[in-house]
Amino acid sequence: MPRKYSKSASRTVAGAMRRRQKGTLRSGPGGKGGKVKTRAQALAIGISEARKKGKKVPPRRSRKSGSRKKS
Repeated sequence: MPRKYSKSASRTVAGAMRRRQKGTLRSGPGGKGGKVKTRAQALAIGISEARKKGKKVPPRRSRKSGSRKKS
């Protein structure tokens, strides 16, 4: 079975995890959202960064159009 994520994508995610441990990883556009607290948030940021760099990462899960509640 082929890899879902490339090795370089894994390195990008690992870098984000290290920045979280160091305390320099920030959320939001331009890092204006404050410090990242959780490991899951750091992982999501790392995957997002890898995706922006064009690495081999699965596409974002799209929301089903009919599942939203109509008001």
